[in-house]
Amino acid sequence: MATVDVVDTAKNTVGSIDLSDSVFGVPIKGPLVHTAVVMQRASIRQGTASTKGRGEVHGSGKKPWKQKHTGRARAGSIRSPIWRHGGTVFGPRPRGYDFSIPKKMYRGAMQSALSSKQSDGELTILSELPLSEPKTKQVAAALAKFGLSRSVLLVVGDGNVGLYRAVRNLKYVKIVRPSELTVYDVLRYESLVILKDQVEKVQELWA
Repeated sequence: MATVDVVDTAKNTVGSIDLSDSVFGVPIKGPLVHTAVVMQRASIRQGTASTKGRGEVHGSGKKPWKQKHTGRARAGSIRSPIWRHGGTVFGPRPRGYDFSIPKKMYRGAMQSALSSKQSDGELTILSELPLSEPKTKQVAAALAKFGLSRSVLLVVGDGNVGLYRAVRNLKYVKIVRPSELTVYDVLRYESLVILKDQVEKVQELWA
């Protein structure tokens, strides 16, 4: 097990905690992590692009002119794809881009992502984040002491309503519960900050 320091909001070491090797110390599997991120990104893709075929565009179904002896090319409909304002051939239609991977694969990807944060020194275990009142200014000041002024993923428990209210105005911080962690978020944000009382929960969920 890896032992890491637990720090307070003043950046002082107040203890240590053991991190499970099955979650924070596994070999990093890049292709597996890539698959998980592609799956997540695909699941939020809207897929609402749409075009109209020749049977859907506005226009008459009457033959524009007779078949022969006009000197013109043959034409059967003004809604033909080769005509201006005609239908589109093989254009995009509404569809879903989402797909799924086995839970075991996703768990492995999460373990790789968390292990990457730990090995790169981008993981901080915070003893607590007390607020005298739910003010964004206080949270920003506390994170600034760590040098975390951009791109922070903060993992907290359920009983932090005031903290949720204070953080939601910070565009560079995302606050989640352990059950809401995703591989994409872990990789997207430069710094991962976990409250000490939630470390065990993270390890239980993703071991």
